[in-house]
Amino acid sequence: MTERARFIEHKGRKIYLMDCSDASLEEMNEVIEACERDVRSQPEKSVYTLIVAGGSSFSGETINRLKELARGNTPYVIASSIVGITGLYKVVLNAVAMFSKRRFYLYDTVEEAKDFLADYTE
Repeated sequence: MTERARFIEHKGRKIYLMDCSDASLEEMNEVIEACERDVRSQPEKSVYTLIVAGGSSFSGETINRLKELARGNTPYVIASSIVGITGLYKVVLNAVAMFSKRRFYLYDTVEEAKDFLADYTE
């Protein structure tokens, strides 16, 4: 298990954290594998996810894996927030969002993103 991908609690709500900040390709693959396993082991429509991006390495293969991850996790995820999206990462996020047909809420800080997820109601 990687420390970069794990459940945390914020204001009483369980949130799945994917810390991709400054991750190498190998670390990105570990995070993707852990997220796939952990999120899909939960009941459908029960998971809130927080992705911390920025400074990580990615390739065409990584982008494809992220798209497949987002699409495959869709039945399990209620809401997703992301921190650290700038420049080229916005292009990657748009590709993932379009492919998976999911909405990702962007925030400037981890605390703002956690607060959003803790307070989120459908």
